[in-house]
Formats: sequence, C-alpha cells, structure tokens
Amino acid sequence: MLFSEAVARSRTWEPSPSEHRMWVKVFKACDEDHKGYLSREDFKVAVVMLFGYKPSKIEVDSVMSSINPNTSGILLEEFLNIVRKKKEAQRYRNEIRHIFTAFDTYYRGFLTLEDFKKAFRQVAPKLPERTVLEVFSYSKLLVRMSLMEDDG
Repeated sequence: MLFSEAVARSRTWEPSPSEHRMWVKVFKACDEDHKGYLSREDFKVAVVMLFGYKPSKIEVDSVMSSINPNTSGILLEEFLNIVRKKKEAQRYRNEIRHIFTAFDTYYRGFLTLEDFKKAFRQVAPKLPERTVLEVFSYSKLLVRMSLMEDDG
C-alpha cells in the first residue's frame, strides 16, 4: 500500500494523550533554538526519534513543500498532523502485514495463487473464483508498483 493511499483512508485513529505529549516533547527537543518551528534538519532528527529511520531527501522535500509557505519551517500543529498521518499509515501497514502473515502458512514471504484461494475460501467462501483470480492479479500489480516506488 502506498503511503498516500493509507493517508487518504478515513481517519479512524487518534493518538492517545501520552503519545500526543511525547510528540510535543520530540518537537520541542528538536527545536533546539526555540524558534517555534522545525527546519529540514530538525525534522529529520524528529523522524529518527519517533520512527527509527532517517527520512529520504524525497520524503523531506515532500513534507517541506506541503507546509505553509509563509513560515520558515514546520510549526507544531503541522508536525503533529504529519506524525499522526505517518503513524496511521504505519498502523495500516502493520495490519496488512498481520493479515498476510496469517495466510502465509509456510512462512515463505509470499502467497501463491493456491494460498490466496485457500485464504478467500476461509474468509469469503461464496465469493466467485473469478473474483479471487482478479484480486490476485490486481494484488500482484500493486506489489510491482510498490516495489517500483521503493526503488524510485
């Protein structure tokens, strides 16, 4: 699933008060000069602190281009919104991974057409096989597109 698709889903999750407080603490810790905003470099450090990885130039460029052009950086409310969206996408990817793992009974890291058919027989036994085949073909296309996005 592409990050943008996950973000486009309806909001079903909000951070707990303790998560919210932690995000604010990270913002303040990364805003070393108490400017009231995060610069590009500040934002990178915040992502490392919250998500455990250094964001790519493309990701940082995307975030910086999406903020209010009348500000010098990412304000607290913008930061909280960005983090919430990233956490929501992360939760969605984890949910997908969990479902996938349940059907990957041989722990191969992929599903064959037979695995896919078996999974659908378990969760939707009345679904026509043609629909299952179409979904399998479509999912292969999405995987290829996702791999191309990761390489890009």
